[in-house]
Amino acid sequence: MAVLGACGGGGSESTGSESDSTENESSSEEGLKDVYTVASDTSFVPFEFKEDGEYVGFDIDLINAIADEVGFDIKLETTNFDGIIPGLQTGSFDMAIAGITITEDRKKTVDFSDPYYDAGLRIGVAVDNNDINGIEDLEGKTVATRLGSTSADYIKENIEGAEASQFEQLDQAYMAVENGSADAILYDAPNVAYYIQTKGKDSLKLVGDLYQAEQYGIAFAKGQDELVTKVNEALAALKENGKYDEIYEKWFGERPES
Repeated sequence: MAVLGACGGGGSESTGSESDSTENESSSEEGLKDVYTVASDTSFVPFEFKEDGEYVGFDIDLINAIADEVGFDIKLETTNFDGIIPGLQTGSFDMAIAGITITEDRKKTVDFSDPYYDAGLRIGVAVDNNDINGIEDLEGKTVATRLGSTSADYIKENIEGAEASQFEQLDQAYMAVENGSADAILYDAPNVAYYIQTKGKDSLKLVGDLYQAEQYGIAFAKGQDELVTKVNEALAALKENGKYDEIYEKWFGERPES
């Protein structure tokens, strides 16, 4: 199935005429729509990011594979991470995939698919920082993270005296550590590891363990039980037929642990 268009938070882009769009978005006989608006925050490498003018990443490949499996098209829209759940609540988006951690609090306002990725939190510090070696060393420190993330909550609730310095864009959080305005970054493990292996390989290093085991899920506006069921069935099928493993290996360099 095709990605019909991509747009930033305020505007929209689409391919085809207005009449085509209306026809595409009508409900099918099975009760599902032909087109679903999928929100993402495309600054979360390697899950979703922009490369050579195209949106790419693990989440992008996965949601497209799910759409193919179920039989619908995607209208991709981009927004800041902290705008995703409010957008689902107001009906601006049908679903969202953006490394969204499944939490009991979020379940009160949106529905989730079955988990599709096991994650956690990791610490990154400047390469010449030998004072911070684990979570206990972050007490009283300024810790950069992403606005509206579970890591921001974790800092506030679990690290005594630490200030959560929150940024809309992740590159700003990493830059804060690199320029010394923050002592460390605490964020989702795959993103921290990926950044340190790539852009930050000469400036940052990983320290400590994996903290607070988390799972990512696809989020849905409430009241779409049939869609959630179909997406869960597609996700299970992709794991069974090996397509999920192929996508995982493409972006993480190894097959997921069974």
